[in-house]
Amino acid sequence: MSVELKNEFGSIDISNDVVSQIAGGAAIECYGIVGMASKHQIRDGLTDILRKENFGRGVVVRQAGDQLHIDMYVIVSYGTKISEVAYQVQSKVKYTLDKTLGMSVSSVNIYVQGVRVANV
Repeated sequence: MSVELKNEFGSIDISNDVVSQIAGGAAIECYGIVGMASKHQIRDGLTDILRKENFGRGVVVRQAGDQLHIDMYVIVSYGTKISEVAYQVQSKVKYTLDKTLGMSVSSVNIYVQGVRVANV
């Protein structure tokens, strides 16, 4: 499945994997995020923090008509305010996708999969 954009020159198909990589990269830059987690923790392992090449497993991109919805599974740093970190991730992902791909995102849902002490 992909996102299709149309302009006066033709159409552009953007894979959901590309959208998830950009969203995951934006989220990992936010303060308070230790890493991305897998959506299927039981199947993939409870202790796995996803590496850069596997952000697609921690980000789910859904389309409903012309609306784009993103679900993100993150691990936050111990001692941070979870609601504030989640808000910052939502804002950063929406802004990054709007500026990078020209897409407006309807919703960014954050699922906190764990809390870890960040490596200093």
